[in-house]
Amino acid sequence: MANLNKVMLIGRLTREPDVKEFDNGGKVAELGFAVNNRRRNKESGEWEDVPVWLHLKAFNHQNGRQLADLAANNLHTGRLVYVEGHLALEEWTGKEDGKKHSRTVVYVDGLEFLGGGHGKEGGPGEGKAGEAHEPAAGEAPARKRGRKPAEAVADAAPF
Repeated sequence: MANLNKVMLIGRLTREPDVKEFDNGGKVAELGFAVNNRRRNKESGEWEDVPVWLHLKAFNHQNGRQLADLAANNLHTGRLVYVEGHLALEEWTGKEDGKKHSRTVVYVDGLEFLGGGHGKEGGPGEGKAGEAHEPAAGEAPARKRGRKPAEAVADAAPF
């Protein structure tokens, strides 16, 4: 039986990246992220956006993909981003309450900057090819140029 664990999202950061460094030199950027689901309000009959709040983690990898650094240097609250990743279940025992906890997290495999705004480091296209690309003025986002398999994903409405 085949398995597939792939997530494709377009949404906005809900807080500044929280970067943590490990003793072995590794790094992770934890991101708050929100996407909208559209649904019809039963009372008014009008369409409304319903936010879905997600927790994302972007790691620096030994194979050269420095996604934690890319996120820390370029992503800020409100930034519109296309994210590809996979789901992971994190489980732990609470230090204060001793209870078992769990949450589903999106581990980031790739980022693409959408919309306006630049990171701390400056201009568009910051980062390695294929990991992130901000379209130049008048250029369609990569997902519309055929580089990303997300043609059916519409741009997220502003929050």
